[in-house]
Amino acid sequence: MASAPAQVAAQRGVSATLWILLIVYIFNFIDRQIVNILAEPIAKDLSLSDTQIGLMTGLAFALFYTVLGLPIARYADRPTTNRPRLIAVALAIWSAMTAVCGIAQNFVQLLLARVGVGVGEAGCTPAAHSLISDIVPKERRASALAFYALGIPIGTLLGMIIGGLLADMVGWRMAFVVVGIPGVALAFVVIALLKDPRLSGLAAAAAAEPDSTLPGKALHQRIRDMLAPVFGSPAMVLLLVAASSASFLSYGKTTWATIFFQRTHDLSPGEVGLYFGIINGIAGIFGTILGGKIADRWGATNRRHVLTAPAVGMAVAAPIAYFGYAAADWRVALALLFVPTVLNSLYYGPTYSSAQGLVPLRSRAMAAAVLLFFQNLIGLGFGPLLFGMLSDWIKPSFGEDSVQVVLYTATALGLLPAFFFWRCSLRLNKELDQAG
Repeated sequence: MASAPAQVAAQRGVSATLWILLIVYIFNFIDRQIVNILAEPIAKDLSLSDTQIGLMTGLAFALFYTVLGLPIARYADRPTTNRPRLIAVALAIWSAMTAVCGIAQNFVQLLLARVGVGVGEAGCTPAAHSLISDIVPKERRASALAFYALGIPIGTLLGMIIGGLLADMVGWRMAFVVVGIPGVALAFVVIALLKDPRLSGLAAAAAAEPDSTLPGKALHQRIRDMLAPVFGSPAMVLLLVAASSASFLSYGKTTWATIFFQRTHDLSPGEVGLYFGIINGIAGIFGTILGGKIADRWGATNRRHVLTAPAVGMAVAAPIAYFGYAAADWRVALALLFVPTVLNSLYYGPTYSSAQGLVPLRSRAMAAAVLLFFQNLIGLGFGPLLFGMLSDWIKPSFGEDSVQVVLYTATALGLLPAFFFWRCSLRLNKELDQAG
């Protein structure tokens, strides 16, 4: 058994790794989401339609992000891969491309710059999930992944506030430059401070798991072989459907809610970034932490209840969100939207911890990449885009209120992920036993 000082040192190393990965993920979402708060001034400057806004904020990024995520995840799952170095290189690429967005002179150039951001960000989360799952015991994995997932609401919050204020002060172009450059510097910090436990021998506990003793040939299996345990699990397929539909609604509503407050309530980008950003960010942070803790606590009694909170939360959130978008005063709207945002944020830790338990050890990064593939292609790729197309389609009838009508539709669809999370929970105990 390890000595007490050694255990303390190891725990400090785990905590430091989690904090660094969280900071990287915050930068990830600042650079990913800042375009949402800048979308309206960009659209006015470059004369974009709502469909083009949706394409710029969603599909241009998501298509390359998701497609590249799978081969990068396979590379991350190799036992000789230095995952912190992979994350650092990805961070430098997406940060530089965010700055490049600021010098785009037309829609096509901006679209290509957003593609570059997606290419860089593809290398982050699969490697980070694999790294976290190697250093954190499985009974605390949901909380650890939920902690990492705090980068989503914190990054979104900071992206909205910083982007909105910079848009009001110096314009949308300089906002991209100011936000992108610090990430390049952070990449060198990641290389200096993070170590891969697979390469340093600190993951002895993980190495003791049965599937880590597979022969070398199995560890280098092709992507289609590594996908087999993912799609061979009915619970995993249901989880993919649930998470993808939740992501579709989340990305679509976040993008168009920022525009909704500008068009319907006549707020400036800076005001929306500050007020909506704070409400949305705090609610997301609280919901993400709460979802991980509930999953660990309820899952200790019955593992199917890892997914109970997301199922119930999303069902309850739908009617409350409707009244939020219908409110005549923007302050009332923000107050009402706080609760459904909390409830819709409960799913991240439970979803990814369940996925990590349903696959073998050396398919963990691939499992995360598959989830990210569907969540981002369907959610980030098509959520903002289809919401924008719907807005353009109904605009002749509803005028500037078209975005509000689109958001009404999105709230009703919130019952779909609730149903699929519930269906997945019914299979969870049996399939976790089989995987174990």
